[in-house]
Amino acid sequence: MTLTYNEALDYLYSLIDYEKTRIARYDPKTLNLERVARLLEALGNPHRCYPTLHIAGTKGKGSVAAMCESALRASGVHTGLYTSPHLHTFRERIRVDGWPADPQAIADLVSRLQHLLPDHPGITWFEAVTAIAFLYFAEMGVEFAVVEVGLGGRLDATNVITPQVSVITSLSYDHTYLLGDSLAQIAAEKGGIIKPGVPVVSAPQAEEALTVLMEIAEARQAPLTLVGRDWQWEFEEESLDWQRFTVRRIPAQPGDLSGPYQIPLLGRHQLDNATVALAALDLLREAGLPLSQEAVQEGLSTVRWPGRFEVLDRTIPLVVDCAHNGDSAAKLAAALAEWFPGRRWTFVFGASNDKDVAGMLTALRPVAARFLFTRSRHPRAADPTALAAVAGDDLPFETIADLPTALQRALLLAGPEEGVCATGSIFIVADARETWSWLTGHLLLEVEPDVIWHPLPHPAAESLV
Repeated sequence: MTLTYNEALDYLYSLIDYEKTRIARYDPKTLNLERVARLLEALGNPHRCYPTLHIAGTKGKGSVAAMCESALRASGVHTGLYTSPHLHTFRERIRVDGWPADPQAIADLVSRLQHLLPDHPGITWFEAVTAIAFLYFAEMGVEFAVVEVGLGGRLDATNVITPQVSVITSLSYDHTYLLGDSLAQIAAEKGGIIKPGVPVVSAPQAEEALTVLMEIAEARQAPLTLVGRDWQWEFEEESLDWQRFTVRRIPAQPGDLSGPYQIPLLGRHQLDNATVALAALDLLREAGLPLSQEAVQEGLSTVRWPGRFEVLDRTIPLVVDCAHNGDSAAKLAAALAEWFPGRRWTFVFGASNDKDVAGMLTALRPVAARFLFTRSRHPRAADPTALAAVAGDDLPFETIADLPTALQRALLLAGPEEGVCATGSIFIVADARETWSWLTGHLLLEVEPDVIWHPLPHPAAESLV
């Protein structure tokens, strides 16, 4: 019997889910690529039906994936995009030509998978979802798929693909209890997606991380393109709606994608991400994909990637950002200082219980007026009182049990030269976007949120109307 969409989600969430519970060990026994390969073989190896671009990194990999997919789509390519986690609905993880996956199609694919899994013991949530994504793309006849790594790289379920180009975005400290507590160790895990002979593009990296990536690329005879060395960007101008910049390949090559570009994603770090995307796209162009500069310019100028330094309101500036480690929080603080000079911020802050909360708070303090510690509805969300215990007493703070109430409180507290920023995890951003959509009627959501993932209405929402 075919499942309904919600029944399909219920079944998937019944599998081992390391997005909801902390993974105990990061090793081949826990995350087994051979197990994934066997499942995909039983499904007819759908991941071999189309060429791919594979993207790993600590920060920016989702933005790079979204920009690459948008540029490919603007070039007339029938695209698939696989990313994680999602903001509001599971369907966002699996997109074809920019559209979230059809719910009944997902339910049908889960029904097929359900019959196979007894013969494939140990399959996890992410492994099953990866198989569904690859199968969905094959059945939709995509011509090219952009695939984002879920965790790490070397042992990630997506690492069964052999892409046309591999990409490593900015590396910093995250998931250190799994990937290692040095940039060299983290780079070794992320660099695990580099395949023999497959070109690889890297964002600018700290020397410790770059040394490891260069060693892996050399050992696997994978030509390495480094942004900052082989591609460079120069800032032109900005507004609250876009950034304009120029990129150059060094040395220039006939027909390369050097030239002027505009993106709607804010923050200087997004110019690094856009240049990484352009370097990867240029390699695909050299490999024969029909990519014109005009189409790529259109794709980058129209890319959508919500929740990344997203300005929801400008009256009392309301910003949401998915910063979830010290490095990304520092980038957020720098962007707030640049786009809203002189303002102090009330941070509606929540984080997962395995994150570097102290590092994030240290990075945000220079632009903070106060912190309102809260929690999302995700199972791994840290208790607000535990967050407050890390904060110290140098800035005012409050603990508030749920995000809708915390957001309302923040907007009331914000003075004339202040703003409100919800950050700390993608789940905080999701709750903030949903709450703001309920309050204002702004159409922030492409589709209705999943009841299982983000139950609606939120119990505190009535108090905000």
